[in-house]
Amino acid sequence: MRRYLQVEIGSFRARSKQFAGVLFCDTFIASFSFHVPDVPSRRARCSVHSTFAEKISQRTEVFRGACKRWGMSSKLNSMNPGIENIRKRGSRIVAEGAHMLPAASLMMAEGVIDSLDDLKKPFVTVINSYSNQIPGHAHLDKIGAIVRDELKALGFNVWYANVGGAVCDGIAMGHFGMKYSLASRELIADEIETIIGAHPCDAWIGIANCDKDRSSHVQRHGAHQHSRRLPERWPDVGRPRRHGPDHGFRRRGQAQRRENERRRIAFAGRESLPRLRKLRRNVHRNSMNCLGEAIGLSLPGTGTITAEYWVDGHTELNPERIALTKRAAHALKRCLEQNVRPLDIITEQSLTNAFVLDMAMGGSTNTVLHTAALAYSANIPFNLARLNEISARTPNICKVSPSRPEVHIEDVHRAGGIPAILKELSRHGSTELKIDVPTVAGKLADAVNAAPDADGDVIRPVDKAFSQTGGLAVLFGNLAPKGAVVKAAGVLPEMMEYEGTAKIYESQEGALRGILDGEVKDGDVVVIRYEGPRGGPGMQEMLSPTAAIVGAGIRAALITDGRFSGGTRGLCIGHVSPEAAAGGPIAAVRDGDRIYINAKTCRMELKVSDAEIEQRLKALPPFEPKVKRGWLARYLLQVSSADTGAVFEI
Repeated sequence: MRRYLQVEIGSFRARSKQFAGVLFCDTFIASFSFHVPDVPSRRARCSVHSTFAEKISQRTEVFRGACKRWGMSSKLNSMNPGIENIRKRGSRIVAEGAHMLPAASLMMAEGVIDSLDDLKKPFVTVINSYSNQIPGHAHLDKIGAIVRDELKALGFNVWYANVGGAVCDGIAMGHFGMKYSLASRELIADEIETIIGAHPCDAWIGIANCDKDRSSHVQRHGAHQHSRRLPERWPDVGRPRRHGPDHGFRRRGQAQRRENERRRIAFAGRESLPRLRKLRRNVHRNSMNCLGEAIGLSLPGTGTITAEYWVDGHTELNPERIALTKRAAHALKRCLEQNVRPLDIITEQSLTNAFVLDMAMGGSTNTVLHTAALAYSANIPFNLARLNEISARTPNICKVSPSRPEVHIEDVHRAGGIPAILKELSRHGSTELKIDVPTVAGKLADAVNAAPDADGDVIRPVDKAFSQTGGLAVLFGNLAPKGAVVKAAGVLPEMMEYEGTAKIYESQEGALRGILDGEVKDGDVVVIRYEGPRGGPGMQEMLSPTAAIVGAGIRAALITDGRFSGGTRGLCIGHVSPEAAAGGPIAAVRDGDRIYINAKTCRMELKVSDAEIEQRLKALPPFEPKVKRGWLARYLLQVSSADTGAVFEI
């Protein structure tokens, strides 16, 4: 009789005669099984408890205990035997040996190879996120075809696969679907793991756009390190300058003060549509594109060259983008030939460079979430407090819409792009930027030194910066012991220090109704809780409530354990950690409490004694998950709070 120990962590179950393996990374730990010859013939399974906290604790302890007993490490550098073998042998796993001839026949049937002689060539996998459900992905099939053809011309056998699960935040916003948005990052990463693990290759190139699938691609680089790979991303597109989708949300807030509400909202929607094809603002999608250049995983121009441009009233693929696409294939070949692997590029310094750029551009708060997750994947220590140190030494020299509505991402490209921003920063000796670091194209210094000087408008010189400190700030205090993030570049000077009265809402939907019904007044602090990674679940974005506050002209702050869109403006503080569902102090706030916020000194305090906060927390009933079946139920059992990137940290 075979004997097994089976531990269920969440998303699936597996049995094997031998250790089947666990992928330890930020986005994946679902389940594992391994052969145990000296234990009783039974399954040790996680008990079902009545409270969420007990369930998390029990499953975590069972998992860690099993890892310790059987000599396994729960650190991120532990990989399963399959991935370890791909690191060493790549495509030779399926391209060599008589026993793999049936696989070769299938490769011929699918058109990847024409003859057995082609098995001698290296295999490259193109992983695309094409979908017509997302405006920024609707052209990726064309981009993918260009990459595939260029790789074939370079002598590679090319596998091509699409991954699903990417979510259009604009379409998902305003209903339950937004809860799937952040969770899709883990889902897509698992899909990539499956594709690469089942079809071993020598390198892979990712084509992505929205921040979650881009982050999934990059995090898989940090977690796997098994082959030479380059993620290529496709950001925003030049369009006639009208309004972004957040305009419709703001107009909804304005409409509550005017007559003919339906007509005004409908008109706002029509105004927004021409821009929806490809956004050009520095929301989180563009921010992550730009940070990819600073990290070194993307070619210069990836974050700022528009994918399309206008020709006689219609759009066509931008020739600059087509050329960049082809260069990406050549860069991948260079990485493969020179054995450049992801963790040669993803280092503590490259992540520091990314945060320096983020501060200089006043980017999205979501960049903090995703870059923290990347650090976790690459097993690089990360502390939110470091961001304030970086911010204090980094001037904000570039603002892009929505922080500066008249400036768009193509303007940044015309001014020299990300390399020009980094060049100006490199002259400012007090920053933590270092450009003598490797990238997929060579050295970061190569692009920086070749860039033009700051134009003085889109990219300002350091001595004329918008501010001498960065565009993001992490607030700490008794309301957020592990931190909370605010886009300081989007906060009006008169709101940088603020004290107000708490107005509590237990969900985003409740808050939006309250704002539109006039419950929120000047001087309030809107607190939206139980919207974090576990509580939501999924940490849905809060563009609707924030835009409604701005549109209604209300002078109020907003605090949440959820997150915001990059289109958010005003004193909006997100990622409060620990979240309410994890027993964080935000769960103890009551209507009428006074809350003090100082974005300059990075403090956020609930004007209640520590003893009172502790007493209130003890009196709270156990958190009851909002979702108890399906993918989101599995997700909330494993995900951490935002301070560690909302990762699967077990």
